[in-house]
Amino acid sequence: MDSLVYLDGEWIEGNPPVLGPATLATWLGAIVFDGARAFEGTIPDLDQHCQRAIISTAAMGMEGPITAQEIERIAREGVAKFPTDAALYIKPILWAEEGWIYPDPKSTRFMLHIFSAPLPHAQGIGICMSSYRRPAADQAPTDAKAACHYPNAGRALREAQQRGFDNAVLLDPDRMVAELATANLFLAKGGVAITPLPNGTFLAGITRSRVIQLLRDAGETVKEVVVTPKDLLEADEIWSTGNHAKVVPITRIEDRPLQPGPLYKKARKLYWDYAHGRL
Repeated sequence: MDSLVYLDGEWIEGNPPVLGPATLATWLGAIVFDGARAFEGTIPDLDQHCQRAIISTAAMGMEGPITAQEIERIAREGVAKFPTDAALYIKPILWAEEGWIYPDPKSTRFMLHIFSAPLPHAQGIGICMSSYRRPAADQAPTDAKAACHYPNAGRALREAQQRGFDNAVLLDPDRMVAELATANLFLAKGGVAITPLPNGTFLAGITRSRVIQLLRDAGETVKEVVVTPKDLLEADEIWSTGNHAKVVPITRIEDRPLQPGPLYKKARKLYWDYAHGRL
């Protein structure tokens, strides 16, 4: 079994057909999701991912037919159906069935998708600067983890991979660094960890927030500031944080090679210690 879907009180294997041609989410994008991870017998911050799914639902003008606590209970029930050491992606989805351009809030439906997804290896990735940018808060629902953001992220990712890189750095409307196409960014300079200041153009991720807290609790200085492309290109070390791969080093930015540095190594170890309850 590689994939399970919870829908209307039942667990279904595979990829059931759910959204129809008249469903508002199908043709006008009224759909949000979140992503949590089960790996090595642990599910870090599952409660926060479930809460963010409800927050994103409200930000898109929908009403969740379920609570964050109920989503968490269903997710744990589903994870228990897989082997205890399985690496899984846990994806709650909420969408509007009806509406005209904007959702009818009370038509919101819910399903949960859990599927096998090995954690990427942490050997390092290469990144480049993208020609695409993140939208401002008055240009898109940037306060929601909404599916409508991902076509633009996909364009940036495809562009990067066509150039021989693994991921792309998107700037904000003011041409300051926002995030990668699929993850948040950290850099280190002079022994200080730095991450772009949330400015309404990107989601400050749950793994990002966890890493900031863990590093600060361990006595490290972490600054949330405006980051210029020059800052990033001249960093001592760079790493990404996100649900899919968690904490991964950047080993090349444009034509400049990098090595996994001490702050990255500390961040990754602290995160794994946290996830396994060793802190």
